[in-house]
Amino acid sequence: MAEIHPSAIVSPKAELADDVVVGPFSIIGDGATVGSGCQIANNVLLDGKVTIGKDCKLLPGAVVGTIPQDLKYKGEETEVVIGDNNIIREYATINRGTTASGRTVVGNGNLIMAYAHIAHDCRIRDNTILANAVTMAGHIVVEDFAIVGGLTPIHQFCRIGIHSIVGGLSRINKDVPPYSKVAGIPTKVYGLNIVGLTRRNFPKDVIANLKRAFRIIFQGGLNTTQALARVREEVDLIPEVEYLLDFISKTERGILK
Repeated sequence: MAEIHPSAIVSPKAELADDVVVGPFSIIGDGATVGSGCQIANNVLLDGKVTIGKDCKLLPGAVVGTIPQDLKYKGEETEVVIGDNNIIREYATINRGTTASGRTVVGNGNLIMAYAHIAHDCRIRDNTILANAVTMAGHIVVEDFAIVGGLTPIHQFCRIGIHSIVGGLSRINKDVPPYSKVAGIPTKVYGLNIVGLTRRNFPKDVIANLKRAFRIIFQGGLNTTQALARVREEVDLIPEVEYLLDFISKTERGILK
């Protein structure tokens, strides 16, 4: 049976695995489902339809599932879905989705630091880090292993590419290319995230091919169409390069340069 502090309020309609721990003064509403091994600290709020997977930790003051900050929202039933092995730090907030997609999703193995905000209809994939006070608008996608530095606002509908790193205090208003390191206001691409790729054991030939692609795209003086064509002519089209080209070719907001 779940270990629930006497001061916590847990709806009888909520579903908690037998080994869930709920701390003092936390509130868990009707629509919550919390998986095995989860630890919910004091003063946490789970509101609305919230599904949390296994072995997650929610620290004091975290708020998950409250209504979206979207004036078009009229009380429709939407949800937040959170995977396994996530850490949600103090006072982070995650809003439920709108009818645009129906849900806000956080994948597996993510670290969401204090005061970060994940807005409606966002998709946080796996093994990301959102540092303190990252502020996300709606419909943002953060891809696997991306790192976003503290106090960074992100414009709605932007994508943060796989294995990229965003410096703190940046302002993201366009898509962040996969494998890149970006920073500043205005935010610019400062090259390949070599440190991150090396730490994740990317082979040297993969890093070399991505370097060549980055040099053509970001330093070659070409427009995007010309640059992508040049990469296809001059760089080995390994899966990582193909992913980079596909990401850029499908951008809707444009990419940071």
